[in-house]
Amino acid sequence: MNYRDVGIVGMPPLEVIRQLNADNITIHDLDTPMVRADIELTAPYLPKVYCAILRTVVLNVLHLQLDAVYIDVGPGKCDCALHVATILADMLAIPVLKTRNEDMKAFGTPICRSKISLVQKLERITEGVKSAEEQGVPAPECIPSAGFWGVPPRDFSILELFPDTTHVYGWTRCMENKTPADHELELHYNSDVPTVFYAQSFCAKTALARHLALKHPQGLFLDSDVTAGGSAKAKIQAFLELSGVEL
Repeated sequence: MNYRDVGIVGMPPLEVIRQLNADNITIHDLDTPMVRADIELTAPYLPKVYCAILRTVVLNVLHLQLDAVYIDVGPGKCDCALHVATILADMLAIPVLKTRNEDMKAFGTPICRSKISLVQKLERITEGVKSAEEQGVPAPECIPSAGFWGVPPRDFSILELFPDTTHVYGWTRCMENKTPADHELELHYNSDVPTVFYAQSFCAKTALARHLALKHPQGLFLDSDVTAGGSAKAKIQAFLELSGVEL
């Protein structure tokens, strides 16, 4: 490849990531905020009432110098990503390459169960999508006192409210396992610990998050848009405190 910088959306298949790593190509995770710019700049391309993660993707490509974009449009991401791929292809002069990640080789989930802050857990998991290799175990496994189920939020500040003994479930666990389309793994949660079931506002996963939260004996459904406001944070704090979780 003659690429130097590529962007990825979702989790392209391991064979794609492995080849990019082998060619020493810099990978930019377009799902994460990478530029200081008003997200309203995406309004000409996407509706304002749309997933903040995909609006962030568009904001990033408007400001980054990329040679190509790889976007997962399979069951490991979402239908909205497919539509965004169409929009990006019309917006950009660079290749927009659609992929379908249906990898099922399990890499394990030691980070999800480790005793480090929830922010660190999700930072390491999201950073791991840029590599085809296993990540090292960051810390010993801990007994969970709380659970976070769902997707990495655009605003990581809500993660600061959880104790270090929080285990991670949902699509984020699938990310660490490098099997984003593993629906059975995504459904897994621990009914013995108070769990926040989270998804971005306007994401289809809000339906599953709410459904599982209602099934869980100590579950809280929560969604947030571009930033997590005081109301969302207050709900998390009150839920954990009332559930007896030591913060």
